Amino acid sequence: MSPLLVKAGKAGGKIVEVTPASAGWTHVGFAAHRLQAGEHISLETGHRELCLVVLTGTVTVQAGDHVWEGIGKRASVFEDVSPYAVYVPLETTVRITAVSAAEVALCSAPATTHRPARLIEPSSMTRSVRGQGANTRYVCDILPQTEAADGLLVVEVVTPSGHSSSYPPHKHDSDNIPTESSLEETYYHRLHPEQGFAYQRVYTDDRSIDEAMAVENHDVVMVPRGYHPVTVPYGYDGYYLNVMAGPKRVWHFKNDPAHDWLMTK
Repeated sequence: MSPLLVKAGKAGGKIVEVTPASAGWTHVGFAAHRLQAGEHISLETGHRELCLVVLTGTVTVQAGDHVWEGIGKRASVFEDVSPYAVYVPLETTVRITAVSAAEVALCSAPATTHRPARLIEPSSMTRSVRGQGANTRYVCDILPQTEAADGLLVVEVVTPSGHSSSYPPHKHDSDNIPTESSLEETYYHRLHPEQGFAYQRVYTDDRSIDEAMAVENHDVVMVPRGYHPVTVPYGYDGYYLNVMAGPKRVWHFKNDPAHDWLMTK
């Protein structure tokens, strides 16, 4: 199995977890949890900021002195609806309680700023369509670089059946702004129907990394560097939640020169 692929747990509350230590990098942390109604999880952000995304179901979130009751309304990540999210700064106690059966994502990165915790409502998120033809995909910016945070960038993407995404292949592993920025990244994959699979390749120009992975529902792919396209086979729709962070909180990417001609199509 590829060292960049983190397989999901099939049972229990914790679905999957990536830490800087487990990934062998510096910035991005990611975890996803299942909660039944009435269940809760608690955590301390420590020296990290957190973007909590309510993927499905409804939860109540307490972050320090702030409480948001009954947030979340999606039954599926494939609904044409933006999620609710909560930004939580460093050194804050967080408690997440499920009002109904729920799935939540915990996206984190190092932070130094004591800004207020805040609710990120679906109406504040920008939705867009990228690509054309079999490269069309549907994007929702949950925590973009235009919104306050120290390091985190969070976005979700739906890729229709038979389509490609993060394509043409692009990378963001070099501190060469404005051509390219250096950002670690995780892909949290969901498939519909759930028994489906998708393919993701991660490769560098010199092929020091060249991994092709079949990903299943709830799996995570880690992208420490290199190009990272995704393809979804016919009959299934793909979803992924991206978490990015690096030394500078800006997203600039460079297409693989071998495939950049696709931008003219």
